[in-house]
Amino acid sequence: MSFLFDQWNQVKQKLHQLIHRAPYVSEGDIWWISFGENIGSEMNGKSRIFSRPGIIYKKLSHSFYLVIPTTTRQKTGSWYVPLRYKRKDMVGCLHQVRTIDHRRLSSKMGRIDDMDLARVREGFRKLYL
Repeated sequence: MSFLFDQWNQVKQKLHQLIHRAPYVSEGDIWWISFGENIGSEMNGKSRIFSRPGIIYKKLSHSFYLVIPTTTRQKTGSWYVPLRYKRKDMVGCLHQVRTIDHRRLSSKMGRIDDMDLARVREGFRKLYL
């Protein structure tokens, strides 16, 4: 098994040095997010910038967000919420929720529909509250 911590550290340093204004985001938006190379069962990003789609669950400030990573692998259980985006089945991975700085956002994909967002919120509430 190959770990890409050194490559991720280089990407992370570049992200940290970015100087730009936080983009306009809304709860329910789906963005490509640089989640990085992580440890153990934590979800990794993919590609050269270690990204994967994630849902903006909550804006904590103008540039700091609580996000839920997604996957296209079908999973079941209380940790997962199925949703569709542009006719593609996805799963929100509630157990991988994390806070991020705006510099981890790379590009906006779009927005999940209101019914899916309500299911994500209900799943989150059941799991964490």
